[in-house]
Amino acid sequence: MNESIPVSRTTDHGTARLMPDVDRERAWLLTVDGAPQSYVDLDDPAYLEFEYARRLGHVLDTVAEAGRALDVVHLGGGALTLPRYVAATRPGSRQDVVEADRGLLELVTEQLPLPAGSGIALHAADARDWLRTAPDDRADVLIADVFGGSRVPAHLTTLAYVRTAERVLRPDGVYLANLADAAPFGFLRSQLATLSAVFEEVALIAEPAVLRGRRFGNVVVAASHRPLDTAALARRTAADAFPARVEHGAAVRRFTGSARPVEDADAVPSPEPPDGAFGIG
Repeated sequence: MNESIPVSRTTDHGTARLMPDVDRERAWLLTVDGAPQSYVDLDDPAYLEFEYARRLGHVLDTVAEAGRALDVVHLGGGALTLPRYVAATRPGSRQDVVEADRGLLELVTEQLPLPAGSGIALHAADARDWLRTAPDDRADVLIADVFGGSRVPAHLTTLAYVRTAERVLRPDGVYLANLADAAPFGFLRSQLATLSAVFEEVALIAEPAVLRGRRFGNVVVAASHRPLDTAALARRTAADAFPARVEHGAAVRRFTGSARPVEDADAVPSPEPPDGAFGIG
């Protein structure tokens, strides 16, 4: 974008708006139907503004040695914040971005173009449909950050979906998801139970106030068949401007409690956020 002026467009699934950040010369906020969705600094793609994005970034930083190229699948595109981050911090990575809203992809790539040779391939498709046709062992990391409006779609919460995602991952791959919930955490607990039925290791990252049930908020979950570097994650998340806790092992099992894995027939979207939960101040 040559001029720092807002751009609005009606896309396939809502009204998208790109707004410049007055404090950073080529940084942009993407909202969809008024809800903040992504933030991108074109001059500094390793800069992650949103707290949940930084936590996903911390996991990405610790899944392999620094700078090593990875194969990454992103379910949900937004403004391509995390694909740009991986391209900047792990040059040579091959990435697939799956976004159901073709109009949103067109807006973002037109107004906030990817650098040449980014290694990022874009797919306008439903996330679960795309996974069904993806080859086995395709990815080192799979990141699910899919919201229909402000809710995770029901068909991306189930045991069958997680098993499909696990098939696309390599044996030592890591599944990541951005979820949102509040006390009594019925949705989050069911998602932890679903992931635990497929993966041996499950961890969650969230602000203490969210885990204590004081407010609605984002929770990043990570799952794999190999131990996660939770010590490194804990150090990184504790050092953030808004510190978060890392829970794993027995703590996650206690938090999950008696929740059961979600079957397709019983799936529901994540809860509707309360008014103002993700608003722009």
